[in-house]
Amino acid sequence: MKLYIKNMVCSRCKMVVKSVFEDIGINPIVVELGEVELKNDVEENQKQELLKSLRAIGFDLIDDKKSKTIDKIKTLIIDLVQNKNNDLKSNLSDYLSEQLHQDYNTLSNLFSEVENTTIEKYFMSQKIEKVKELIIYDELSLSEISYSLNYSSVSHLSNQFKKITGFSPTYFKSLKSVKRRQIEDL
Repeated sequence: MKLYIKNMVCSRCKMVVKSVFEDIGINPIVVELGEVELKNDVEENQKQELLKSLRAIGFDLIDDKKSKTIDKIKTLIIDLVQNKNNDLKSNLSDYLSEQLHQDYNTLSNLFSEVENTTIEKYFMSQKIEKVKELIIYDELSLSEISYSLNYSSVSHLSNQFKKITGFSPTYFKSLKSVKRRQIEDL
């Protein structure tokens, strides 16, 4: 049996979710971003307790097919931006179609209908949040950030950054009070 979990975006999320399951007495076989595989079905009382515990820490169970697909799209994009940086060798639409084994137009229409934004804008928002993170850490130059996130040039990154935030990357770096947004709030 598989259960789908909303808002799982990192390895710490996997550890926390696994811990919640174990606290309830359910030992998952595999815990991945957005899904937990179980050996047996979950009883209704365990499911309610699980739902309550997950919601208390910012997660949720996903039941319907549309929500599962949307969550998979988000999880793939977040994983791509946060962990795989420059691994996207094709375009995003081909990557998502290949990973989800569905036509991109279907995925795009569903995502836009449910999320009120396009997949491309969501992807851009994730990349800009990653740029903000890297700028704040101050370990990489703008050129290195541009390369690591697969931008064609520093000017392309700068233009996109300014379009979304209203600031140039350099000006953003000088603002110490600007806070980053949490991934699940994008």
